[in-house]
Amino acid sequence: MRDPNILNKRADRWISRLKTYKERIEEPQAMLVEGRLTRMVGLTLEAVGCRSTIGGRCIIEAVDGNRIEAEVVGFSDERLYLMPTGDIRGLEQDCRVLPMGLTSMAHVGHALLGRVIDGGGKPLDGKGPVHTTDTMPLHGRPMNPLGRRAITDPLDVGIGAINSLLTVAQGQRIGLFAGSGVGKSVLLGMMTKYTKADVVVVGLIGERGREVNEFVRKTLGPEGMSQAVVVASPADDPPLMRMHGAMLATSIAEYFRDQGMNVLLLMDSLTRYAQAQREIALAINEPPATKGYPPSVFSKLPSLVERAGNSDQGEGSITAFYTVLTEGDDSNDPIADASRAILDGHIHLSRSLAETGHFPAIDLEASVSRLMTEVVPEEHQNMAREFRKINSTYQQNADLINVGAYQKGANPSVDQAVNMHDSMLEFLQQGITQAVSFDESIEGLQGVLQQQGQSGIVPAIS
Repeated sequence: MRDPNILNKRADRWISRLKTYKERIEEPQAMLVEGRLTRMVGLTLEAVGCRSTIGGRCIIEAVDGNRIEAEVVGFSDERLYLMPTGDIRGLEQDCRVLPMGLTSMAHVGHALLGRVIDGGGKPLDGKGPVHTTDTMPLHGRPMNPLGRRAITDPLDVGIGAINSLLTVAQGQRIGLFAGSGVGKSVLLGMMTKYTKADVVVVGLIGERGREVNEFVRKTLGPEGMSQAVVVASPADDPPLMRMHGAMLATSIAEYFRDQGMNVLLLMDSLTRYAQAQREIALAINEPPATKGYPPSVFSKLPSLVERAGNSDQGEGSITAFYTVLTEGDDSNDPIADASRAILDGHIHLSRSLAETGHFPAIDLEASVSRLMTEVVPEEHQNMAREFRKINSTYQQNADLINVGAYQKGANPSVDQAVNMHDSMLEFLQQGITQAVSFDESIEGLQGVLQQQGQSGIVPAIS
């Protein structure tokens, strides 16, 4: 006669197996269908034998055992077009392609503060792994424009000319337009240090790798890094990683905004993000349109920029500054032109001013803040308008004045502009280590106008 204990144990095992089989029947696991790598042109990989969604992740097993991550960026018939996020050395024909069936997510949390990470969220600062607690969609979430909280408060960026004449609001998205070597990165660094924000998120996208170290050590420093997150994806990263870097920086800013914080998002640069998308689009045979930029570039820009601003949930905000590189100092460059249309204002930096040693080299005539009238009182607007009018008068007659062809007394407005020019230039300039608060900026503007007998035109702000 058999031992009852043995029979009971066998029965328990069979019951356990039947329970497992029942769960598999009720919730069948998705089949993982492997594919193979068939073709590689440039950075574009082609795979057959597997299926995945646009934006889905795939793992490619190289011959040396290395596992390379890639993302699906297109398809045609039975072929998938993949773009790698890392080094592709070691790949050969017929390598295994494993669809992971996952869309990209950003790992976020307060542990990111004080850290420097790459476009994939991996640490670059040698401080060990980042222990994040939450996730956010890398591509953002849709937001009802009517649900966004109204923009009502000015933001102190620590730059006198911007605070007084191009006032930035909390939740505004503004562009820094300049050619190479005009000082946009320096101006961006000054605003990083002097802007009053709870959290600063910096995205260094497609720029020189040297700038990352300088930005972290010199611009931010230990004190600034304590409330900052730096996402670095330099120019030698694959184009998909550069795009992920920009989207990751935005996702991190969205996380802190949803926590009720006022976030300053600085991205250098929006142009490199567009160029990365151009590389991807051309690689998968999308036809070029405006000056070599495919149409998808101009749909990617607003999808990134619109994620900044005030939220439809809570009291947090993202104030975003995007640098835009105007190639050849062409202000009508396709990316610059498209960016102006979707941003809430633009600050144009002039090469001619920079060459004379005038920093920050802000061209007032070509710059505008579209939300200034919403967040400052009428007296402030009057002073800024008067200052810009006098400055414009001087610029329009600068050639006559410089060659001595203008005769004093011929035009009272020009006489006034000539008399005020030196004091206005002094007001517009600011040292790299000098911070000018919002109140100090208004007082300085009022002082320049009153110094030349303008107090009767523009009332003082109480």
